[in-house]
Order: sequence, then structure tokens, then C-alpha cells
Amino acid sequence: MVMIRELRIVMPMSLEEYEVGMIYTIMKMEQENLTSREGVEVLENLCFEDDLLGNGQYTSKIYHLQSKLPTWLKTFAPKSSLKIQEESWNAYPKSKTVIKSSCFNQCLLTVETINKPDNGCSENVFGLSDELIAVRKVEVIDINSVEKDYWSKIIGTKKIDLSAFKSKQTGRGPLLKGWQDTCKPVMTAYKLVSVDAPIWGFGNRLEETIQAAQRALLLESHRLCFMQIDKWFGMTMHQISDTEKDYDLQA
Repeated sequence: MVMIRELRIVMPMSLEEYEVGMIYTIMKMEQENLTSREGVEVLENLCFEDDLLGNGQYTSKIYHLQSKLPTWLKTFAPKSSLKIQEESWNAYPKSKTVIKSSCFNQCLLTVETINKPDNGCSENVFGLSDELIAVRKVEVIDINSVEKDYWSKIIGTKKIDLSAFKSKQTGRGPLLKGWQDTCKPVMTAYKLVSVDAPIWGFGNRLEETIQAAQRALLLESHRLCFMQIDKWFGMTMHQISDTEKDYDLQA
């Protein structure tokens, strides 16, 4: 059975700022991975049109992240075969990402995103049926939360403390308890994360692992996005697009 979770990540910024900030953050995270033995291969980056999402940018990438897998999972998958393929359709403020593994062909991770100018209070933004709502788990994520699970330790940055951080350019922060209710501007990235791993014997465990890893990655990227706000704040989409093109050429 498909495991569905809706993550609502509240951010202290506007929708326009978030678009620029997340492109910058993801680009920097990928650049850091490329400095090691593992990294990211950009296969395609082109425009697309879709009846549901609208017009946007399609990207296809291969991630090499074998060293980050837990030991129990490596026993089922040779290191040489562990490549993650990502296809993404970004039509901001909506997007869809599909992730597959070269080793576990049956597994499928889908992340649908809708960004809204609120503090995580909107219900059923994805228009789910009553049946899907019944099995969906909802979590409102505080980017200032400190997590101690396996994936947060592997992916997370210990130096980030948003309860003590204040942006010099915007004056935003520190993020103290209850900041989501008083912060302006504010927006929420609604993420519908669906995992299907129909593998007899450990499919459910694999689905839990993928969900936990995806949650940790989303939390880390959003924490970094705000922590680095003084580096990207004020950039236009034209400037960030030029920077992204230069990065793709280097990759």
C-alpha cells in the first residue's frame, strides 16, 4: 500500500523570495556534493507545458549518494548499482518530482508541492479524496526544530541554530517558539510525499526509510534556505537563472 504523508514547511519569507531562495539553496547543496566522490549529474534541463501544472522547467538528474544509506539497506543493494534518478516538473508555485532507484525498480517516490502565502493552516490543498485523506498523515514542520533521527544526523548541519540567527539584510529572526503565528511575511511549502515499495518482506520498512530520508532532506534544505538568506536576498529570477545555467555547464 502506498504510504502518504503531507509535510507543511512554514517559512519566514514571501512566495517570491522563496522561489529564488530555494533555487539558490539546492544549487549550493548540489555543488557541495560534487566536490566529493559522489554528486549530481544533470541530464536534461528544458521548458515544458502541462495541462495540470502549467508552464515550467523540466529537469532530469542522477544522484550518487551511496555512502548515506543505512547498513541494513546496503546489504540488499550493491554499491555500484545505487543511483537515484530524479525527474522534476517545476511550474512555480506548483511542482512535481518523481524519484526512482536503479536498484529497486519497483519503488517510486513522488513529491507534489503547492506553495501558499499562509502559515500551514490550509486544509486539503491537493484536493485528495476522502479515501486518501483517511490514510494521509499531516505534519507541520518547524524549521527551527532539532531532530536526532538517523537521517537528520546524516543529512543535517549541526551548526545551524535558527533560534539565535538574525538576518542582517532583512532583520528577520531569531525564530523563537510560536514564530509561525506572528512572522510576516510568511508562506508554506505543502509537500505531499507518496512512497510505494511493493517488495515482499521489507517493503514497509523501506517505505518508512524513504519517508524519513525525504523528510530530513526537506527540513535541511529549508533550514539552509533561511540561514543563507543574506546571500540570495535581493537577487532576481533572471540573476538566479543565469547562475543556475553556469552551474549546469560546470556540472
